[in-house]
Amino acid sequence: MADQREVAIVRWPGRAPSSQDGPADLLAAYHLQTQAEKGEAVADVEGLPDRYRVEIADPRAAFVNDVVLLALSGDTPVGCLVVTASVDGRCEVKRLWTDPAFRGRGIASSLVSAALVHAEARGAGVVRLSVWKWRAGAIDLYERLGFTVTESWDERDQLVCMERAV
Repeated sequence: MADQREVAIVRWPGRAPSSQDGPADLLAAYHLQTQAEKGEAVADVEGLPDRYRVEIADPRAAFVNDVVLLALSGDTPVGCLVVTASVDGRCEVKRLWTDPAFRGRGIASSLVSAALVHAEARGAGVVRLSVWKWRAGAIDLYERLGFTVTESWDERDQLVCMERAV
């Protein structure tokens, strides 16, 4: 049975000592699932491409110029999202992940909403993101939150690029 405690959205790293590892486990789950969905499943983190292993091994360094938002149930991270620094008035949302045991509780929506508030406070006029086309639930979520499909800025096949004004 999933923990029913309230979930709080916080900026990481924060002050909670038990969330020191922050998003590492969530990022590992995100990347392992993504590799499997792309038909390139690997047995564990060691099989992931270097660029993803770096994020998992040291999220603080990997996202030093970005903001990491965590959803915490107590002191346990149950969701994460990265907001990149604003460049030319645009921020990007990436690595949105919610622990499967905590899905259906509005955590992803809360993380995206917090990212929009953060982006606007930092002077961004647009928030953009890319999502794999087979993640229909995620695309539906982003559309409900006001994102629209836009011309792709990424050359990878099967990515849907979306953006929203803040």
